[in-house]
Amino acid sequence: MTAPLPRAVRADELGPPENYTLVDHDPGPPSPTQVRISIRAAGISFVDVLTAGGGYQVKPPVPFIPGSECAGVVEAIGAEVSGFAVGDRVVASGWGGMFADAANLPARVVRRMPDALSFAEAAVFPVSYATAWHALVDRGGLKAGETLLVLGAGGATGYAAVQIGQYLGARVIGSASDAAKRDLAIAGGADAVVDARSSDWREAVKAANDGKGVDVVFDPVGGDATDPAFRSLAWNGRHLVIGFPAGIAALKTNLPLLKGASLIGVDIRQFGIFEPERSDANRDTIFALADEGKLRPAIARTYPLDQFRAAMTDAAAGKSAGRVVLVTGQ
Repeated sequence: MTAPLPRAVRADELGPPENYTLVDHDPGPPSPTQVRISIRAAGISFVDVLTAGGGYQVKPPVPFIPGSECAGVVEAIGAEVSGFAVGDRVVASGWGGMFADAANLPARVVRRMPDALSFAEAAVFPVSYATAWHALVDRGGLKAGETLLVLGAGGATGYAAVQIGQYLGARVIGSASDAAKRDLAIAGGADAVVDARSSDWREAVKAANDGKGVDVVFDPVGGDATDPAFRSLAWNGRHLVIGFPAGIAALKTNLPLLKGASLIGVDIRQFGIFEPERSDANRDTIFALADEGKLRPAIARTYPLDQFRAAMTDAAAGKSAGRVVLVTGQ
């Protein structure tokens, strides 16, 4: 009996999930510098859906297969690739191509999967945790004993920041919009949580930190959340801008002056381009911590590949406590 052809989610025009269809797609053998991966799970983030819809700041060429992170098993190795063997369990991250049963990916973006993680967990691990580590350690200089306020604490990078902040010895306050996400933040190691929709949000944050300002804000939310969060900083505080799905905020420039505070951008993609050695070292660190069981993503739901539209809609809504993952039938 002939094996079924591998499939991929593809569109000829960027747009909503309805633009995409599941088609037969065999990527063929890998090039000399590639690894062919039989994908077992692919993470879906807000940015994945935004990119697929043509709303991201950089638009991919079409036809386009979405997906920026996956986990699976090595099927074939390019002639110039070393360090991998057929059958290795691996993770990979990139820009598109991973809502599929199989993909050929540059060997430089492929890593061995932490043994402590499932395929679904591993698929959503590298990007979120590398982003949070880069933000808190490289950009924010978070120290043990400082206070970290995490906006969107039940989301992808927010939950990673909660776990990493706790590991680094900070007091972690998680802000999230519903009870399930706040419960998840507590499970991830937050010392206290506040309701992101509370009318007295700033007072709640201050009360959670014994009446003091916070040292670092991790902000993957933007919009109306940014201004009050920046105002919650203590002297010499650092506000880390990770993303702005809620919109781009306008911040009065007298605030950094009055607080001696810093507004700091975090771009994990460009960090990898401009500082590849540090980026690789960071990933070595977080993968080791995952193997030790100290870092672990939370999965809200998994969907089979043929239910990709429902999965993309779920991820775009941002209401899940934990990550949304596509799984193949392999």
